[in-house]
Amino acid sequence: MPSVKATVIILARAGSKGLPGKNAMDIAGKPCIAWTIEAARAAACTGRVVVSTDGPELADIARKWGADVHHRPAELASDTATIDAAARSCLAWLDVKTGAGEQVSAGQPLVLLYANVPVRPANLIDQAVELLMSSGADSVQSYQPSGKHHPFWTARVSADGDVSPWQGDVLNHNIFRRQDLPPAYLPDGGIIAVTRAALTLTRGAPPGPHAFFGVKRRGVINPTGSVVDIDDRIDAIVAAAVLNERLACVGA
Repeated sequence: MPSVKATVIILARAGSKGLPGKNAMDIAGKPCIAWTIEAARAAACTGRVVVSTDGPELADIARKWGADVHHRPAELASDTATIDAAARSCLAWLDVKTGAGEQVSAGQPLVLLYANVPVRPANLIDQAVELLMSSGADSVQSYQPSGKHHPFWTARVSADGDVSPWQGDVLNHNIFRRQDLPPAYLPDGGIIAVTRAALTLTRGAPPGPHAFFGVKRRGVINPTGSVVDIDDRIDAIVAAAVLNERLACVGA
């Protein structure tokens, strides 16, 4: 495990169109964000844990569960604000707050976590930071197998119901058994670990919404279903079921 401790920034907007108040809602007996704060504090590689939020309720929860609070500017808490802009704002605040000599250094890893992901593997944060440091990568993101949502099975359906391949000329790439699909992975929201240089856009990555991932990117693959990213009520029900099952196993 790296000797330099990672700084964790937990991104927690108060607003949400899909499921209002999801970051503060009760999931298996705790506020949703509390699960992420606990995961961050439990990781061996982490030091400071900061919640970046525009919501007073979320700020109170963060303090209760042992995290510092960055009061995010309103312009970085809208539906159109990017996560990397919010994270950079938090990083700049940390630099001022901690003072010279204690700022997040160039070699110190940064971990970005979403507050609406209460379910993730116990070792994920340590695994991603270890890969970031050992590989010399600019960023490490977590993925899960695409399963039945494989890109080969994506189609276009016109207004009159006509079906055609999303890409190419053959529907489903002429593959009809899931086990015959080539491996494909989707970002699962479990973690993004980055260097300071990548997050501050000084690595020379092409402009775009993912420039903060830098040039050299790596990924870790999580087991199917091991991360639950809450976007709607069904996701919240699934997350609660998974966590309640874990709690029952611990108490058995």
